[in-house]
Amino acid sequence: MRDGVALITGVTGQDGSYLAEFLLEKGYEVHGMVRRSSTETFERIAHLRARLRLHQADLLDQSSLVSLLRDVEPVEVYNLAAQSFVPTSWVQPSLTGEFTALGVTRMLDAVRLVDPAIRFYQASSSEMFGKTREVPQNEATPFHPRSPYAVAKAYGHWITVNYRESYGLFGVSGILFNHESPRRGREFVTRKVTEAAARIKLGLADELRLGNVEAKRDWGYAPEYVDAMWRMLQTSEASDYVIGTGVHHTVRQCVEFAFGHVGLDPDDFVRSDSALIRPAEVDSLLADASKAREGLGWTAHTSFEELIRIMVEADLELQERVSGRRRDRGASR
Repeated sequence: MRDGVALITGVTGQDGSYLAEFLLEKGYEVHGMVRRSSTETFERIAHLRARLRLHQADLLDQSSLVSLLRDVEPVEVYNLAAQSFVPTSWVQPSLTGEFTALGVTRMLDAVRLVDPAIRFYQASSSEMFGKTREVPQNEATPFHPRSPYAVAKAYGHWITVNYRESYGLFGVSGILFNHESPRRGREFVTRKVTEAAARIKLGLADELRLGNVEAKRDWGYAPEYVDAMWRMLQTSEASDYVIGTGVHHTVRQCVEFAFGHVGLDPDDFVRSDSALIRPAEVDSLLADASKAREGLGWTAHTSFEELIRIMVEADLELQERVSGRRRDRGASR
């Protein structure tokens, strides 16, 4: 193990790319794990490629993980890789379990075999709370997952606790509530909304179809959340933390902020589609991040309305660049 060396699985994703930037700024030597057969593009880390060291390995292949840890000799491992889109988990529940649940076990066991001194971060999810029994949710709130993805995340969370308690590993889980950015995948609802607002504004689309617009979520800004991940691995004692803003909004409010920013009335363009409603819906998630505030010194700073503004502006710029269309600059506020 060498000082200042970090390994990130899922480095090509939203969180992985922001975490890689964050750690590089702190002087880390940053390694990323990528899959040979992955369809994921390297778009989010293109500006970092010269500073990152990428390695091929797979959460489905235990031996590749062992070899990876031996080659990299990391001080910290951030396990962000997963099948992370909830609707897909209904279509591919077994594969979701292999990556998002058992993949955590394989990585933890590789850490145990190669170097138990490695500090391990597991990306847990607020979706584990599911059918919530109390509002807001904190580290002691019982889980009631409502999708194969959430069930798999709950397994990953508890196996991390189990390895910490059984083998003495420094393993922590960050129970992150929804966190968004311009790098969010287009399949996620906030990005779906902001991209649609941009495309409709530019005349490239004429409607947006959504499922449950009354669902409430605690949405924050992704670059701030990777700071919390890092802080968890700098503590003297391993512990799990809820990370969120403590404020929730509906999908409908997300739509209103996004379309309002470009001067459009969402009622003219947004349509309800029952096919987009989950088999088991999660109606409301709200974080109590007081433990993180007190123990890590972490708080969220970006408001939801500002977050949506950032995303809409980024999508407008992207769509203008790709399409050649130009907006009326006086319409956005």
